Amino acid sequence: QVQVVESGGGLVQAGGSLRLSCTASGLTFEMYDMGWFRQAPGKEREGVAWIISHGGTTGYADSVKGRFTISRDNAEKTVWLQMNSLKPDDTATYYCAAAAGTFAFSMGGYKYWGQGTQVTVSS
Repeated sequence: QVQVVESGGGLVQAGGSLRLSCTASGLTFEMYDMGWFRQAPGKEREGVAWIISHGGTTGYADSVKGRFTISRDNAEKTVWLQMNSLKPDDTATYYCAAAAGTFAFSMGGYKYWGQGTQVTVSS
């Protein structure tokens, strides 16, 4: 049974930082691209960052470029999202997902999803 579990969300003031973690079990982690997505209340889910299976290529939404960094450790079956210079607009539920291929921000390509972790940025 595949499980994807996010952690690390919380409440932070604008300008602060958070580091989200995502662990995946029940799958061959090093064969999966991983993505972070977010959904704010009343808005559609959107892609934030993605990283290919061996970690050599990453992609970011324009809104987070230069502030967020995605990384992974295949031995630990973990992917992280380091979020710096947070803004109130970053407030959302953040989801981690796994894809057996490179789909960047095409959510339909991501087969396994976590339950999400809440990030709230106060002004």
